[in-house]
Amino acid sequence: MNATHEVFNQPNALVGHNLFTGDHALQDALRFNASALATEELSRLGATLGTAEMQTHARLANVNTPQLHTHDRVGRRSDQVEFHPSYHALMALATDAGLHGTPWAGAANDHLRRAAGFIMFTELEASVLCPISMTYAVTPALRSNAAIAAEWGPKLARRAYDPRFVPAAQKSAVTMGMGMTEKQGGSDVRANTTQALPDGVDAWGQRYRLVGHKWFFSAPMCDAFLVLAQASAGLSCFFLPRWLPDGSVNAIRIQRLKDKLGNKANASSEVEFDEAQAWLVGDEGRGVPQILEMGNLTRLDCALGTSGLMRQALSLALNHTAQRNAFGKPLIRQPLMRNVLADLALESEAATALSLRLARTYDRAGDAREAAMRRLLTPIAKYWICKRGSHFAQEALECLGGNGYVEEGGEGVMARVYREIPLNSIWEGAGNIMALDLLRALRKGGEITDALIEELAPARGSTAFDRFAAALPQRIDDTTAETDARRLAQDVALAVQAALLHQHASDFVFDAFCRSRLAGDWGQAFGTLPSTVDFDSIIARAMPY
Repeated sequence: MNATHEVFNQPNALVGHNLFTGDHALQDALRFNASALATEELSRLGATLGTAEMQTHARLANVNTPQLHTHDRVGRRSDQVEFHPSYHALMALATDAGLHGTPWAGAANDHLRRAAGFIMFTELEASVLCPISMTYAVTPALRSNAAIAAEWGPKLARRAYDPRFVPAAQKSAVTMGMGMTEKQGGSDVRANTTQALPDGVDAWGQRYRLVGHKWFFSAPMCDAFLVLAQASAGLSCFFLPRWLPDGSVNAIRIQRLKDKLGNKANASSEVEFDEAQAWLVGDEGRGVPQILEMGNLTRLDCALGTSGLMRQALSLALNHTAQRNAFGKPLIRQPLMRNVLADLALESEAATALSLRLARTYDRAGDAREAAMRRLLTPIAKYWICKRGSHFAQEALECLGGNGYVEEGGEGVMARVYREIPLNSIWEGAGNIMALDLLRALRKGGEITDALIEELAPARGSTAFDRFAAALPQRIDDTTAETDARRLAQDVALAVQAALLHQHASDFVFDAFCRSRLAGDWGQAFGTLPSTVDFDSIIARAMPY
């Protein structure tokens, strides 16, 4: 049978590249924030993440979605979720890289090392990182219950993965999740109705029985969870293990798994508590402050994760356009495409810069100025980076044309990124929650505004930047209406991103960013940079190989 056509002018897949050594923006930002950090481990991780083997695991983990088994074959409750072997391979790689609770062991610059690894891992596969992120976020909260922290803390930090459904005492390493939102409340956790009934005291402290439900209970095969429930003194935080100390399974009933737009490899579930046993973490009635502390860490991961997804989308777009010819030359040499790619590269590098700057604040926990910056940067990074993500992914997908829209059994990586990226904007507080959180931070005193002014100072000297930055303190003082909060969060984020790019990016990156984002010489879509921007240098800096 004669072939009807020959396949040509179709780009080869992006595979076999090192996600760390091929990312100049990530390396420069990391060097700026932690000049003494050894990066050999990150380089090895970057090489592993770019292999065909790991890309296959990412594809299979998403195509072969988790399966819920509520009962065994003879009718007993089992409440277990079965994952494809590729899911476990990815989890093993993430824990071996120390992306979960390891930074809390106290090594210097370990939060920044972990942040860079988290960005790169997200480029490979984002959805398996849900239990990794939650384990990272809940580990320090356990310090409010010394007995549980002493028993569970070392296993939460261990660089190992043990997927067996057995008591934690029998496992080499454990992971943890969270259960906060309920059907009627969503972000308004004070509306939660799950009840915590006193049930005595034992070696782990005050014990309770929980009766109620959780509407989003991600990664239900974790070994334990921190959950919110109403106790006599109000909303409180509880440690809820899958297995009880006596070796029996706790009464956590998995009702069903969520059928989601993306995040396919992760099992997000709905659960009911049938007098499940849990132990108080912290004081009764102090659940909201504790969940806010944990939420700040998962918000950091939303910014890091979106930065990683942006970088992956950009890399795919660059790889495609460098090989695909149209109208007589490669797409990457077409003037309008160069504008789009350079604009995407600016956005990606700015996102990486801001998210790593936020991660640095956790490596300097005792520094008052860094604490003020953490309070400022958490809501603006979560708001702005995640808000830009979906627009970014759509534009990057368009660079691939119809090929970018095709799933093809999970081989369409750009389509997976496009479906995944909106989650980070929703998870741990959508845009309005972040903007209002920024207002709360700014209303508490002038130390945060002072820290911002100091943060912006190194970039002074550029006309566009100076004019933009000089207006911010007065705008902060004048902003009282909640309706103005989103615009303020956007502009603070842009100013901080510009200041960071001035300090560790190339001059042509800083210049193009200020002229487009700060001076108003920019349209409403990507690809509207001024014609005099150094497109070639920006694109060359962003190439993944």
